[in-house]
Amino acid sequence: MTFGTPLLSLLLPLLRLLGSPEDLGGIEVRPTLVCDTQLQVERFVTLFDGDTQTAVAMVNAGEHNPTACGLATLAYVRGPTLATSKHKNVTFQIVEILVVGLFTSGGLRPVEPARFFSFLVLDRKEA
Repeated sequence: MTFGTPLLSLLLPLLRLLGSPEDLGGIEVRPTLVCDTQLQVERFVTLFDGDTQTAVAMVNAGEHNPTACGLATLAYVRGPTLATSKHKNVTFQIVEILVVGLFTSGGLRPVEPARFFSFLVLDRKEA
């Protein structure tokens, strides 16, 4: 990933201090699963049994790519909903995201905007 515009460099540190994504023009900053493809997110949802790291490792092993999916704290703009999937007692919304920043040990850093895929939990019912 490469660094983005100077304006984005100034704005990203402020994002965590503001409020909801609506207050940020749609930019969300949070830890999230990020995958290269929609199918990888769908596979994650199928494998997820409460242990995120294990499900990520299984997706990556199946793809023969150790970086197909990962967990990171990102600044991103949520794109369209691509699918809704239910696994056990949880409903997931699979979405496209445009990543514009990455949280590192040095703080939130802008990156060249890049398209990835993730999910949101819509509903979690007690089993």
